Amino acid sequence: MNVKKQALFKVVSTVIISAILLTGCGGGASNSSEQTLNIPLSAEPPTLDPGLAEDSTSGAIIRQVFEGLTRIGEDDLPHEAAAEKIEISDDLKTYTFTIREGAKWSNGEPLTANDFEYTWKRVLNPATAANYAYQLYYIKNGEAYNKGQIDDPEQVGVKALDARTLQVELENPTPFFLELTAFYTYMPVNKAVVTENADWANDATEKYVSNGPFKLKTWKHSSKVEIEKNEHYWDYEKVKLDQINFSIVEDESTALNMFENGELDWAGRPTSDLPKDALQTLKDQDRLVIMPITGTYWYKFNTEQPPFTNAKARKAFAYAIDRQTIIENVTQADEIPAMGAIPPTVAVHEGDYFKDHDVEEANRLLDEGLQELGMTRDQLSVSLSYNTNEAHAKIAQAIQDQWKQALGVDVKLSNAEWKVYIEDLHQGNFEIGRMGWLADYDDPVTFLELYKDKHGGNNDTLWENAQYQQLLTQSDQETDPAKRKELLAQAEQILMDEMPIAPIYFYTQSYVKTDKVKGVILHGTGDIDYKYAYVEE
Repeated sequence: MNVKKQALFKVVSTVIISAILLTGCGGGASNSSEQTLNIPLSAEPPTLDPGLAEDSTSGAIIRQVFEGLTRIGEDDLPHEAAAEKIEISDDLKTYTFTIREGAKWSNGEPLTANDFEYTWKRVLNPATAANYAYQLYYIKNGEAYNKGQIDDPEQVGVKALDARTLQVELENPTPFFLELTAFYTYMPVNKAVVTENADWANDATEKYVSNGPFKLKTWKHSSKVEIEKNEHYWDYEKVKLDQINFSIVEDESTALNMFENGELDWAGRPTSDLPKDALQTLKDQDRLVIMPITGTYWYKFNTEQPPFTNAKARKAFAYAIDRQTIIENVTQADEIPAMGAIPPTVAVHEGDYFKDHDVEEANRLLDEGLQELGMTRDQLSVSLSYNTNEAHAKIAQAIQDQWKQALGVDVKLSNAEWKVYIEDLHQGNFEIGRMGWLADYDDPVTFLELYKDKHGGNNDTLWENAQYQQLLTQSDQETDPAKRKELLAQAEQILMDEMPIAPIYFYTQSYVKTDKVKGVILHGTGDIDYKYAYVEE
């Protein structure tokens, strides 16, 4: 699909996406009786606990087996889901949700407002150590409770008034709050299940209880995850698929071969990747679908490891990258070079913060940074880490070569399986680490809030800046959209001046699918929803 880059990153409605999904590609698994979909997963999900998940692999499964108070629809807007009625106060700070009559857990037990109160307070409880707890800081006293500034969870602004009524008080008006209630961190968990079995979310047993359109059937680690239609789901009649089989296939070429051989119905994003060497052929065959999503591929610097304790050194490595060459020769999926942190679809700043492949400036900054550190280039020992994946490896190898050519620096490469890799990042066991970030909701702050607090769960860079924090806090309180946008632009400027991350490109999603797959919803945030999917006989 050839799309001019100027138009590529405009928000794409799922009406258009649905039309794209009707286009055909070869390959694909066949079904003669049951409605079954066969999908690849590029890695083992680290967890299937909504409160602890923090990655797209886990999220892809969780979004099918759980459901929040709201669900993002085909129009990319939040709609009533576990809640059948939503009332908002005049000051936009109090939300009253009425839980849907007849809503149940997959074990047949009633889903109640108490389940949501328990879940949200569990995520915020410091003992839970949820890296995504900050997503609930919009709730009154949520941040204070999570940071141990108050001990009483009753002071947190979420309360079940009765079995079907949940009242939520916010710190400030939050225009995207109903999008947040569709996000997996806000999805309910069953208190009895969680408290009785600490490992409830790590295996497919009768103890794994959820409330979404599907339920977990099988989880054979490092092999497959199978989910099946949930007979207790409130909108059961709308769900057409009987089962979805997720095969864990780390190698992109293997996944594409399985697709071509009819073992899979889909290959590529958002649950796996396509081999980069195959993209041009798939384009030439008019089989490749490419769509824009709100996401950024970047490298993180460990700002407590020299030379990356120095902002000039960080900027030197960021400026030396030749993004356009990587896109043209490696990724090949119409991405846009990222000279900022926030994707164009939700941008707060016009133009670039720096030049792509600015070798002269990179060398000047590196010399100055090393001088400030009392170091020389021959003392540099730098490692670049990434999770095991063909695409990440090729990007890392290309940038390794670019840094050698532009800066004269030898960089060692290190890779690890996803679950081990992400834990290493959280523990600070890296110097430069690969990561991508897809919008959790359609607002620029989802990219900026990552770096608000040094120990803020998904920060990993260990960078913190008081002025940056103040700007984000002000933006939370600002009700004028134009003034809020300006505050966020100032914050992004600080992030790019300090450069704890090196943006590389803004994401697209590329995939192939069989003609028979219909009704899959792909959102602008990069999420996928199989609730309405079916296989045409």
